[in-house]
Amino acid sequence: MTDTAVRIDGDTLRLPGGVAVRFMRTLRLPESGTHDLPPGLGAFPVRRVADHPDTVPADWLARGGVMLPMYLREAMWLSFGGSAEPAALQIGAGKVCAVSGKPWSDRLSPDPQNYVALPRQPWLDGINSGKGTVRQFVAVPLGLGATVEGQVTGEEVWGGVQLQSFPLTEEKRAAWREAERRLSLETRSVKSVGRSPGAAPMMPAAAPAPGGAPRARAAAAMGLGVGGSMRQEVYRDVRPVTDYTRRPAARVFVHLVTPPEWRRITGEEPPPSPVDRAAYTKAGLPWFDYYDQDAQDVAPSDALAEVKPVGEWLGDDLDPWQEPAPGQVHQLKDAPGKPVEDGDW
Repeated sequence: MTDTAVRIDGDTLRLPGGVAVRFMRTLRLPESGTHDLPPGLGAFPVRRVADHPDTVPADWLARGGVMLPMYLREAMWLSFGGSAEPAALQIGAGKVCAVSGKPWSDRLSPDPQNYVALPRQPWLDGINSGKGTVRQFVAVPLGLGATVEGQVTGEEVWGGVQLQSFPLTEEKRAAWREAERRLSLETRSVKSVGRSPGAAPMMPAAAPAPGGAPRARAAAAMGLGVGGSMRQEVYRDVRPVTDYTRRPAARVFVHLVTPPEWRRITGEEPPPSPVDRAAYTKAGLPWFDYYDQDAQDVAPSDALAEVKPVGEWLGDDLDPWQEPAPGQVHQLKDAPGKPVEDGDW
């Protein structure tokens, strides 16, 4: 199946219904303690799999989608800041829902909620594993059993990240647009504060260690494991799921590739390696604390709460932790390109 509605706009994925997703590079948190939100260190480059038919593995061509380069143990968060209209977005780590911990589905579920509600949810930094907290998305190779998919299902078959968007129904979209038109007559300007890019990155240190091995992978690829815990709520949707289309308007598979594979496949240089923690803190780059007193948090997933951090497989973290200095934590709140091809997954 081919869906021509998903497009790359710069390094932003645009899905039907005004959904915009950017994959942000960020500082990897330590696996102990609970932390504030680090900012983005720039967006990962995103490329269409179909544009490299002679260099990507055959099974990637069958799945279609896009790819982006990540270093071993590098962290990532998803930004939805460019999303325009209300929509439901499902996010999968492999074929495990990052919000509910349930198997991947092409239907929305309100209980447990298996999606994030846009644009209310400004970003997602990791899996919903605790009350008011998430565990950071971190890249790990398939085959060790360290991914969320491997730990929850016992198999590592898919890897990568999966996205599905559900826009409002035509009736609900028309009503929302009319309400927005009336509101715009009353309020002419809105000031917003976001997480912004920071400093130039540096090479991390990571040493693989033995671990359990689910089903072997067919091609060199990576999936999402988890790192440190941070304060972030996954907001419960105030809309009933009947406000959205019953079937997804679009879906896209996001392949995670190692920097050497990225260079071989695309001929492009990957981004420089992630910033180390000491340089980050010394530069005075900001941290964020985001709280919305009017929102209700989605209950944590029992399955995701049991997911172990990647250090259990990759060994001790060799990058020493540097506490933010006083004043570094900021309180927030109270042209289309070629279509991305979808495949079989």
